[in-house]
Amino acid sequence: MSKITFIEHNGTRHEVEIADGHSIMEGAVANMVPGIDADCGGACACATCHIHIDPEWLERLPAKSDMENSLLEFAPNPTEGSRLACQIKVSPCLAGMTVHLPVAQH
Repeated sequence: MSKITFIEHNGTRHEVEIADGHSIMEGAVANMVPGIDADCGGACACATCHIHIDPEWLERLPAKSDMENSLLEFAPNPTEGSRLACQIKVSPCLAGMTVHLPVAQH
């Protein structure tokens, strides 16, 4: 289990334990983190699990797939640290990571 902290756009924090091997999206949904809609259930087909990763954590993540890059083009206000939470599997090297939720998911 690894602890991931979600910070809503209004500053509300949600610290959740996510089993290693599960996606950040799965952990958010299981813990009812608001702002992670996950409409496609993790199939990398909707971008409603868009999150912002702090720069110091980006190098620990796998590279974005072409599909993820394409979907992020449709996410509201993408940044250099934009990722889809369904595409990031939790592992011990991500324990303690903080992610930020956008104002809205579409």
